[in-house]
Amino acid sequence: MSKYERLMNALPENIGAALITEDINRRYFTGMKSSAGTVLVTRERAYLIIDFRYIEKAQKTVRDAEVIMQDKLYDQINEILLKHGVKTVAIESRSVTVSQLNSLRKALKAEIDGSEALSDAIDSLRIVKSQDEIDKIIKAQRIAEAAFEDVLNFIRPGVTEKEIGLHLDYYMLSHGAEGLSFDTIAVSGPNTSLCHGVPTDRPVRSGEFVLMDYGATYDGYHSDMTRTVCVGKPTEKMERVYGIVLDAQLKALAAIKEGEKGVDIDKIARDVISNAGYGEAFGHSLGHGVGMNIHETPNASPSSKHIFKENMIVTVEPGIYLPDEFGVRIEDFVIIKKNGCENMTLAKKNLISL
Repeated sequence: MSKYERLMNALPENIGAALITEDINRRYFTGMKSSAGTVLVTRERAYLIIDFRYIEKAQKTVRDAEVIMQDKLYDQINEILLKHGVKTVAIESRSVTVSQLNSLRKALKAEIDGSEALSDAIDSLRIVKSQDEIDKIIKAQRIAEAAFEDVLNFIRPGVTEKEIGLHLDYYMLSHGAEGLSFDTIAVSGPNTSLCHGVPTDRPVRSGEFVLMDYGATYDGYHSDMTRTVCVGKPTEKMERVYGIVLDAQLKALAAIKEGEKGVDIDKIARDVISNAGYGEAFGHSLGHGVGMNIHETPNASPSSKHIFKENMIVTVEPGIYLPDEFGVRIEDFVIIKKNGCENMTLAKKNLISL
């Protein structure tokens, strides 16, 4: 069964077609990266209407959908709706703007379903990964891990945060990455207490932590990892805090499996940190999904309502952040399995002293 068939099966029976325009959702269904294009899915057939810039590429690469050169878009959509007898069209309510919605209501000869139905249906497909998707995510992760091994030979007193970040970026982009998962975080010393700190010209000093949170993309899919290393010898407090974060992560990893709730996995890690006296220093969620977006469902947080299913992907990234001192975060991400999880992150995570 194609993705298009699965999508329509997930929608209410009264919806005759789905209109998909959001870039990543369009790429998910067509397999082709583009900055424009409209996917129209009916109960019988799927269509990609795309302009001259991408038409040749689409004709060569898109499968399971009829490729149509865009001319007068709304007229073309109406023609397809008429052909299939569509009375109601669902739109992506989480990405369509009010202006776009008003234009669609004026132009289309069908009722517009602006509920969450289509967005929810797409999420239900994307939340569970196929083996092909998992393979691409693992490929992205292997590129990121190779960058980590390489940067360990670069980090030393005197190099700046920006230089470390650029070193990671250059390695990934020159070793097969399509792009970066997000702006690389590379911070040192007291800046490591900034959960999402931005690299600066600050030079690394001996006896400090360096925290790196980054990832590569491969064929549209992201990786995500965080490692905290020490330049020189860590203090006793640095070692203790690092050990608490690592223990929290390992206990959460050991508990993850199909049927577990995101809120419960978050609590396992959070309890370890709270019982060690640092509960207020762990202010973010334990984890989030990763795929064609760097943040997807499911998540593991104090308010999570997700129940894990096989082949969902979630990060496990506890942290402790002590303002004006230092911070520690360790992040892996895993594939949910029936009786546990498969950790896609192979990079070492014992406390490394450079």
